[in-house]
Amino acid sequence: MTYQHPLAFLLGLEGVALLRATAGDDGLDRGFVEARIAEVRRLLDEAAPRLGDGVEAGAVGTVDGYRSWSATYDEPGNPLIEVEEPVVRRILDGLAPGRALDAACGTGRHTGYLAARGHRVTGVDSSPDMLARARDRVHGVEFLDGDVRRLPVGDGEFDLVVCGLALAHVAELPAAMAEFARVLRPGGHLVVSDVHVLSLYLGGRPRA
Repeated sequence: MTYQHPLAFLLGLEGVALLRATAGDDGLDRGFVEARIAEVRRLLDEAAPRLGDGVEAGAVGTVDGYRSWSATYDEPGNPLIEVEEPVVRRILDGLAPGRALDAACGTGRHTGYLAARGHRVTGVDSSPDMLARARDRVHGVEFLDGDVRRLPVGDGEFDLVVCGLALAHVAELPAAMAEFARVLRPGGHLVVSDVHVLSLYLGGRPRA
């Protein structure tokens, strides 16, 4: 179990900002630092009494987690998607159409783009709720229930494997990478994107 408290979260964000200033990030001058320290004081003096107690939270698996998130996942305002999608699509635009696997396809956002570019696409995901959304969203595509560590497809079937914003959920990365290698034909392409939300708080930037 993890103990989560809103005050701890807010203080943590202020702490990260102060660490970035100490590291010498451009524009984080004396005024910025003093404002952050003043905000910490306000959080402790004024916000703490109103925020109440925190909660004990356990880990939620992808099937349960995406059951609730599937209904809103495609709605505008998801900052990870807004950053990730244009980068991935620029890479995909440079690849010739062929047999493509969208591994951990979710609601089919990359699946649909691949199909529109002429690829013959198979989507795989472990969440029945996300797959249901994908089937409603993208027609004429095969969708399969499966895990990226045990893909339900044959060896060397694909010219391209795409896995977007999913490997953060996978503890056994070698198993997933071995599966991607297994299903790709020799000379095929693997396009993987992943940005952990904590990296954003730490000033991380996606790389392609």
